[in-house]
Amino acid sequence: MDGLVNRLRSLDAYPKINEDFYSRTLSGGVITIASSMVMLLLFFSELRLYLHAVMETKLVVDTSRGETLHINFDITFPVLPCSILSLDAMDISGEQHLDVKHDIIKKRLDVHGNVIESRQDGIGAPKIEKPLQRHGGRLEHNETYCGSCYGAEAADDDCCNSCEDVREAYRKKGWAMSNPDLVDQCKREGFLQRIKDEEGEGCNIYGFLEVNKVAGNFHFAPGKSFHQAGVHVHDLLAFQKDSFNISHKIKRLAFGEYFPGVVNPLDGVHWTHETPNGMYQYFIKVVPTVYTDVNGHTIQSNQFSVTEHFRSAEVGRLQFLPGVFFFYDLSPIKVSYPLNNLVSISSN
Repeated sequence: MDGLVNRLRSLDAYPKINEDFYSRTLSGGVITIASSMVMLLLFFSELRLYLHAVMETKLVVDTSRGETLHINFDITFPVLPCSILSLDAMDISGEQHLDVKHDIIKKRLDVHGNVIESRQDGIGAPKIEKPLQRHGGRLEHNETYCGSCYGAEAADDDCCNSCEDVREAYRKKGWAMSNPDLVDQCKREGFLQRIKDEEGEGCNIYGFLEVNKVAGNFHFAPGKSFHQAGVHVHDLLAFQKDSFNISHKIKRLAFGEYFPGVVNPLDGVHWTHETPNGMYQYFIKVVPTVYTDVNGHTIQSNQFSVTEHFRSAEVGRLQFLPGVFFFYDLSPIKVSYPLNNLVSISSN
């Protein structure tokens, strides 16, 4: 056994120094321990870098066609009531979504920003007791209600059974409703009274839009929109106001699904309106983005950059529609983010 141990010792690549030729010191021990700790630190640091997934950026031409653009938003208007706030969307292909109500939630806010009421837009209109029939008489128990559209009927059998129906019929005709109190449905539902009751309130509106993947715009503005002589206008006469405060705070605005590392530049933006009327415009450049993680899971989304512009107007002179407008355009270049475990980052 002793012979085997001696032979193994003879194979030592670093033969031990005879104890007569060295001495143990405190400083030497400290240096040895410190050196060992530094080597361990370097080892784990290099191991972490090796295992860490890095992002490789690639730019390719976007050849997708016929897709849609998913727009998520959460915007608060501190001094613009929900009853007068509407959302429209349109694009260069000619498609329009006027006074959007589906997939939209509105929250009434008091002066302190506390929620008074939360409901889906377009739901919750009051019921009318014995309303005026289209033929002029009041609704009887054995009759089916059919309210007048006040000349805006598209067909002989059209009925407008609520103030919103009359306003929608007027919108389709391209008419403005100058005095809602002259409309039986609006008068009995207390349309103007509801607007007066909400004076000084704010509105939080959130939800999403699904639009064509082409250049377009969506905007938040007071009044019901319609087209007149080929021009997009809003009915502001019904609110009997000469100024609208469009102060707003954007909690979230995103074009597409969230992916790790995405930065939406308008999240948290707050703008206070100091003039009586105005139009606030955001010009957005949307860049299609594909994110692929190390497991091969792919997320089709978008990034965007933005510039801002404000147009002011004097009291009583509405040369343009007051509101908050988002004009967006699509980049022809798509950004691809495939993740890998390589230390180097390549860019094309």
